[in-house]
Amino acid sequence: MTTATARPRAIRRRPEWLVPAGLIALSLVPIAAGSARLTQLTTGAAVTAENARFFDSPIPVVAHIIGSSVFLVLGALQFAPSLRRRRWHRSAGRIVAPAGLVSALSALWMTVFYGMPASVTGPGLAAVRIALGTAMAGAIVVAFIAIRRGDVRTHSAWMTRAYAIGMGAGTQVLVFLPYTLLVGTPRPLTHTLLMTAGWAINLVIAEVVIRRRAKAGRRSGTPVAAAGAHLS
Repeated sequence: MTTATARPRAIRRRPEWLVPAGLIALSLVPIAAGSARLTQLTTGAAVTAENARFFDSPIPVVAHIIGSSVFLVLGALQFAPSLRRRRWHRSAGRIVAPAGLVSALSALWMTVFYGMPASVTGPGLAAVRIALGTAMAGAIVVAFIAIRRGDVRTHSAWMTRAYAIGMGAGTQVLVFLPYTLLVGTPRPLTHTLLMTAGWAINLVIAEVVIRRRAKAGRRSGTPVAAAGAHLS
């Protein structure tokens, strides 16, 4: 007679750097586009109808490019569990949050005061940008207030939402690319819908992540900060 010995089931864990690497890869296109814009501004490129607004008022776009790049890259690294367990996480968070505010507020300034060419806008897109820029800045402020009072769950959720909005430009590339290849240059209304879809996809994913993180924390009995990523 033999006795079967139960062996513990192996739990497969995905590599902890998979999510940060994916987020950084997604942010490379807007970062590259921003770098190209900075090169135009610093090397005296020809002024056209498409870029005149940046030469007329360069400070907001420079602030937006730098703030967004820092927010996207350092924000992505905040999702690495090993870094969350170190002092680096908190130190980086003190850079991530201000960079995110610079990104959001400069985007609002450009939306309100720049004259947008028809090729980069569409009906209602300015209102969408204002709403989301305000939401991103507000989310960072709420997250900061929450962490100051020790509410890690609320802090984590709102920083995740802010990051989702900030990453909109990266997801919009994935939305526009197949449409442009299959259909061609989108009409103004379609442009607005595609841009909005990029942000909407990110926000839906963010809510799924937030809910899964909370569920994992309740199931394991560990604080939400240990069960999932938070940004500062």
